[in-house]
Amino acid sequence: MDEMDLMKKLRDVPSPRPEAYDSARTALSAAMAEPTATVVRPKRWFSWPKAGIAAVGAAAVATAVVMATTSGSAPVAPPVAAPQVVDSPLVKLASDVKAGAQPGDASLIIRSTIAPDNSPYVFYTVYTDKGQTFHGDSAKTLSAAAAKGQDLATEYDATVMAAARLAADGDVEKAKNAMVNVSPGWALGKSTAEQEKEWAQRQEATAEVFRLKGLPVPAPKPRPTGKELEDGVNNALWSNTTYALFIGAANAEVRAGVLKLLATIKDVTIGRTDAEGRPALTLTAGPALQGGNGTHVLTVNADNGLPIRSETIPAAGSDGKPFVADYRSSRVTLADVAAGKI
Repeated sequence: MDEMDLMKKLRDVPSPRPEAYDSARTALSAAMAEPTATVVRPKRWFSWPKAGIAAVGAAAVATAVVMATTSGSAPVAPPVAAPQVVDSPLVKLASDVKAGAQPGDASLIIRSTIAPDNSPYVFYTVYTDKGQTFHGDSAKTLSAAAAKGQDLATEYDATVMAAARLAADGDVEKAKNAMVNVSPGWALGKSTAEQEKEWAQRQEATAEVFRLKGLPVPAPKPRPTGKELEDGVNNALWSNTTYALFIGAANAEVRAGVLKLLATIKDVTIGRTDAEGRPALTLTAGPALQGGNGTHVLTVNADNGLPIRSETIPAAGSDGKPFVADYRSSRVTLADVAAGKI
């Protein structure tokens, strides 16, 4: 089962925009085991809507209704937040990014990928510093959306951006809790009773997905403990944080906060590479952060932290498919976008 299968089954939930799928893919990789009943995959390329955006991002949907972690006994207090990794290249890069903020009032993100029929697919997002979000499948449709004021911002967008900015301002531990808690069920920093309540609500949401699919509802799973809890929390942190990067990268505060938060995930491996002649960093979230179902590699510019590529590599022997999206990010003004100056 992949994110397209799931979203097709959720007929009452409007389809999310494309950049949400990178995060949804991460959340779904830590999902429950595939039901034994056969799920028929759609035969055609998924058509991205120009409007009808879900009230929450796909990452929130996926985590709310699918990600069910196994084992564990009684609910316990959340794990101690990972200490800030002061020698991480991401921390230094975050400081440089914030200090080098560019003029403009919005982020323009151009996302390019290849559809299953091998045709190119490009999607445009503008996220303003005020929290507005505009989309288009071309520069022309993006400009039209901005000119008409077709703001498709969601509460999910606002919440992950606020958490990223909080991390940029220095309160990384509080920001981590806020970013993780965008995904239902974790309740980091809350009482044991609140954690129990939110975990039970998450399990009921998972059961509802099975009901919608007409499949047997699995028994509720207890809140995980130990390393399994840490991996689940870090999956949510990775998913929500990278989503913020994919739509708000050209905002220096958002980007700096994202880099600081990613630096706290000790199981993320940081490497160096060359991307089209540019020095780059590879951030690899391996199987431990993907429910054992594969690897997600994020490539960012080593000089400014802007995303370059997001790549999902399925686990050997799985029926998952590799997925690659390339990103171009720049600082713009909304007025210029609305006037067609892209």
